[in-house]
Amino acid sequence: MTINPETPPESMPPTADHRGDDVLDRGTFESIREPRSAGRLPLGDGQWHQLAQAYVWVQLISTATLLIVVLGIALVLQLWLEQMWVWIPAGVFALISVWALAITPRQARSYGYQLRQDDLVFRRGILWQRVVAVPYGRMQLIDITHGPLDRGFGIAQLKLVTAAATTAVTIPGLTQDAAERLRDTLVDVAETRRTGL
Repeated sequence: MTINPETPPESMPPTADHRGDDVLDRGTFESIREPRSAGRLPLGDGQWHQLAQAYVWVQLISTATLLIVVLGIALVLQLWLEQMWVWIPAGVFALISVWALAITPRQARSYGYQLRQDDLVFRRGILWQRVVAVPYGRMQLIDITHGPLDRGFGIAQLKLVTAAATTAVTIPGLTQDAAERLRDTLVDVAETRRTGL
């Protein structure tokens, strides 16, 4: 994991390797994207890690495929049943999908996570911002999942489950190596920080 020279050693987990391991940052975006408004949630200090660039392609392909399927079904229904009304929901879905395709690259760059001394901080969002700090000692399960398209692009998502459902965090679009390294790091740190659950 790469470490920012300005970051004090106490801001990293005690089991983290401080020698410049770049597994978490290989193939990711170079800078985290912040909202432009003055009322945005601040990033704070420390080293932020981001999603893999391949995550954007996975999202674009899956959204475009779903859009083509919906439009194909609408066309078949119109030709077979001669129902023109099917284009109303299909058109609404198409508008939403085109909007999602347009904002996906910017949205993906707003995701980030940071390993601190006592917790993992996860942030996402441009319009609707969310910042969650998950204490290492409260982590109950760390799950890595990836579908066929994710495997094709070499990415996975990592889910952190805690006792409180509101603090559960899913980090999508990590490279497979980064997901495995992050899982192992979090398990090691969580074992040393286990609180009375």
